[in-house]
Amino acid sequence: MNHPSRFAQLTADAKSRVREVTPAQANEEQAQGAVLIDVREREEFVQGHAKRAIHLSKGVVELRIEEAIPDIATPIICYCGGGSRSALAADNLQKMGYTNVASMAGGLKAWRNEGLAME
Repeated sequence: MNHPSRFAQLTADAKSRVREVTPAQANEEQAQGAVLIDVREREEFVQGHAKRAIHLSKGVVELRIEEAIPDIATPIICYCGGGSRSALAADNLQKMGYTNVASMAGGLKAWRNEGLAME
């Protein structure tokens, strides 16, 4: 019997509590004022990221979110490379009291595949 990895179990648990959006939905929500947060590592971010995204890596997002986005009602969409780290980050932001948080399914790979704007 094949068991999911502990990381897969952890992300599945987070995804059970986090709203997931498609890249197209994330793009539309960003156009309406949502903040895209790239939670990948700095090296990944500088190689290319969604247009107008801010960088708060998974390692510091909880530490720096209040400075970057003080209003807990601000719409936030987290993304990473494939959708797992962003679900973990979004789950933690919700635990911190942020009330309008989502994770982008498929991450930046899916964003690129849909031809959405990059920087």
